[in-house]
Amino acid sequence: MPTKIILGFAGLLCSGKGTAAEYFKINHGATTYRFSTILRDLLHRVYLEESRDNMIRISECVRHEFGEDILSKAIAGDAAKDTNNLVIVEGIRRMTDIEHLAKLPNFILIEIFADPQKRYQRLVQRGENSDDKTKTYAQFLADHQRSTELSILDVIKHVQERIDNNGDKDKLHKQLDQLLTKYQ
Repeated sequence: MPTKIILGFAGLLCSGKGTAAEYFKINHGATTYRFSTILRDLLHRVYLEESRDNMIRISECVRHEFGEDILSKAIAGDAAKDTNNLVIVEGIRRMTDIEHLAKLPNFILIEIFADPQKRYQRLVQRGENSDDKTKTYAQFLADHQRSTELSILDVIKHVQERIDNNGDKDKLHKQLDQLLTKYQ
């Protein structure tokens, strides 16, 4: 029976973490978890807009009230209980996000990176948050000074693998397949 592998994706805003997770889900049957899903669920439940500001605010409130590692505990618990042999955790932003994941067997932390201009184009095209489609490049760059983005710089110092997502999807997919082959 194959060993369970847990791949954790970290990277700056719109670097391709979600695209990589989706690729593994569709093409390799992976289960995926996102830190932001918990936050979006909370915002949706209390009828608040899913804007980047609200995501950051609710994240800070939850972490302040229940501990910086509360989301890490939840995600690591889900990943540990998951019976799938390939589990993807997307959106790792803080050192506390990997605190509990790093204790799991076969957890690999991966940085996905891309140039700022490419990431900005993806943000506007994707429009995942309510304020993304109207964001200027200056506002996008200013977002990188927020605590949620600055903390990623500490996390990526601890990655085991790096994926360059400056090319097309075929290039990304090839790197992802090579990564999976390496750890299977």
